[in-house]
Amino acid sequence: MAKKPTNKQEPETTGHEWDGIREYNNPLPRWWLWVFYATIVWGIWYVIAYPAWPLINQATAGYKGWSTRANVAAEIEAAREANSEINARLASVDLEEIPTDEELNTYAVSAGAAVYRTWCAQCHGSGAAGVKAGGYPNLLDNDWLWGGTLEDIHYTVAHGIRNEEDPDARWSQMPAFGDILDSEGIDQVVNYVMSLSGEPRDAAAAAKGEAIFLDNCAACHGEAGGGDIYQGAPNLADAIWLYGGDYDTIRETVTYSRFGIMPPMGGADLSEAETRAVAVYVHQLGGGE
Repeated sequence: MAKKPTNKQEPETTGHEWDGIREYNNPLPRWWLWVFYATIVWGIWYVIAYPAWPLINQATAGYKGWSTRANVAAEIEAAREANSEINARLASVDLEEIPTDEELNTYAVSAGAAVYRTWCAQCHGSGAAGVKAGGYPNLLDNDWLWGGTLEDIHYTVAHGIRNEEDPDARWSQMPAFGDILDSEGIDQVVNYVMSLSGEPRDAAAAAKGEAIFLDNCAACHGEAGGGDIYQGAPNLADAIWLYGGDYDTIRETVTYSRFGIMPPMGGADLSEAETRAVAVYVHQLGGGE
């Protein structure tokens, strides 16, 4: 049977052919083309209206003057304005009154947590457990070199420790006994210090080290090694050590001394309300006196 003739017209091609496969010259749908043209127009407008092209010092600003930094600054200012009243209260009441005022204490703990994560966690850790390798104290225990009351913590946060920026900073300095004692004397006093809170490495050396301790160390740490928070002299008779309590670490401390520095956070960095808030937050973590 013969095939029925058809009038179907062969579609137009682009003239390109690969391995017998020809490319049809089918036009795109008009709606797609108009959408495509619209995106080109929108893109040109966006480049003109908003920051787009990077220059040497900054990007083109755009005629709308839009800025993410300005938006964030406006949001921060709005939040500051919204909290201005309670911040004024926080900055003016006696420190001891804050924990007894439920609204103020709740706000202080919440705001203080944000301040801590921004300014303090880099050294003391996100959980406030400190870092022995850097000599950053644990804020969760009840052993405080300069006192752990709310007032003491507030003062330490505001003025810092052993810094040169604030004349009211906490200050103490342990001499480097490597310049004062010979190697044998250092070994003896280190063993004696270890005996105050546990077992010394060498009991005979520890017995000889007591006299060296009383002559050189008791003035700050006390005859029993209990320390003095008012001088920032740590308690040597417990198991809490800022840099570590093993023989090698204590020997390094005695030989070269330690000189940890904390910058003053009050004034330039934190407002009085923020300083109080972070002091309240740290105090309520469980280690404050």
